[in-house]
Amino acid sequence: MTTFGTRFVAALDDRGALCAGIDPHSALLHEWGLPDDVSGLERFALTAVEGLAPYVAVVKPQSAFYERFGSRGIAVLERVLAESRAAGALVLLDVKRGDIGSTTQAYADAYLDPSSPLAADAITASPYLGFGSLDPMVDTARKHDAGLFVLALTSNKEGPEVQHARSEDGGPVAGRVLDHLRQLNVGEEPLGSFGAVVGATIGESDLDFGFNGPILAPGFGAQGGTVADIRRIFGGAVAAVTPSSSRELLRRGPSVTAMRDEALRLNDELRSLRG
Repeated sequence: MTTFGTRFVAALDDRGALCAGIDPHSALLHEWGLPDDVSGLERFALTAVEGLAPYVAVVKPQSAFYERFGSRGIAVLERVLAESRAAGALVLLDVKRGDIGSTTQAYADAYLDPSSPLAADAITASPYLGFGSLDPMVDTARKHDAGLFVLALTSNKEGPEVQHARSEDGGPVAGRVLDHLRQLNVGEEPLGSFGAVVGATIGESDLDFGFNGPILAPGFGAQGGTVADIRRIFGGAVAAVTPSSSRELLRRGPSVTAMRDEALRLNDELRSLRG
């Protein structure tokens, strides 16, 4: 396999920048007229895969919405991963795991080793036990040509308490996270495999996002992030951004055609970001 960074660039070139979240919120199941149980989860998730995975570069299921149904929910997640990849999309599994030592390695084996039924092209991870705590994930991603998206600057109101705090060199913690990613991606072409999660609604930022890696920008669409916001926030790194939308797409369901058309419309909006 080629590196995740190479596959990421090729996917965005081929299908556009959009990342489609498949997040089976209880409220969305009800909007679709489905029961809030495993049968409703399966119908919702696999219909969303049918409507979105063949048309977007990246599909991003949020693991928690499957985990809440126990082992049968995880079985549905396994199908979402497999069928999304079969449809040609990269799968970014949103798990935001972060731990230390052998536990981090176990997470890496679960999500990044292709022999696992939960293997994805990339996962999200939290660096707030110290960036070095992610070393087993970094090493496993390299071994299997997978990717890692590390939380850097999120747009939730609680985030600044940690992300805007100052490290010993006086810079913000979020900037230190980006510095670590910059080191991991040195010399990689066309793009490194170690990315950041940066909200599309963070407002003004003076951080340097040119760390030669992919960027996941959640909050595009229904949560208020616009193409203009993405261009303003990321500047010269904007071609490496995959803006993520979930509710704006999923609320078009259960019509497969309506979800597809909305994904294509959003991708058209984003086309200018890639020149």
